[in-house]
Amino acid sequence: MTPTGARWRKSSRSSGNGGNCVEVADNVPGVVGVRDSKDPTGPALAFAPAAWRAFITEVGKP
Repeated sequence: MTPTGARWRKSSRSSGNGGNCVEVADNVPGVVGVRDSKDPTGPALAFAPAAWRAFITEVGKP
């Protein structure tokens, strides 16, 4: 999945030392893409925006 026009950005929680990072593309209507920053041409996950919001909400809970 590589949506046309996707602008990928690294997670704000990613460290700058080349560690485990994810990139998110949330500028494409109807889909949120998530991929491994170390393998930008590899596979990516695609989420519906509502599913992505639910995931982020759950992950952010203490």
